[in-house]
Amino acid sequence: MERIKTCSWWPSWRKDVNEYFHSCDRFQKSNKATGKRFGLMIHIQESCTPWEVVHMDWVAPLTPEGDKRYNACLVILDRYSKTPIFLPCHKDDTAMDTALLI
Repeated sequence: MERIKTCSWWPSWRKDVNEYFHSCDRFQKSNKATGKRFGLMIHIQESCTPWEVVHMDWVAPLTPEGDKRYNACLVILDRYSKTPIFLPCHKDDTAMDTALLI
């Protein structure tokens, strides 16, 4: 902005320059985010025994196959041994369905 200010000036230059930059795809792609970062920045506790601490995540959507036409997978990972468990399920399962699955 200061560089533009040294070369030229008009009554609404600051507003016009801001509008131009906010509508420019190249500027938006190269502009670094200045807000709060996503996610929780907390330490994940260490595990001393298997299956004391687990991580869970969904893999979806998948191509439905088999008799039950599963289209998602619940992945459970043991933090201690890094042993995964893959449970086939449906993408639209409720929290109760997931609790029964586990």
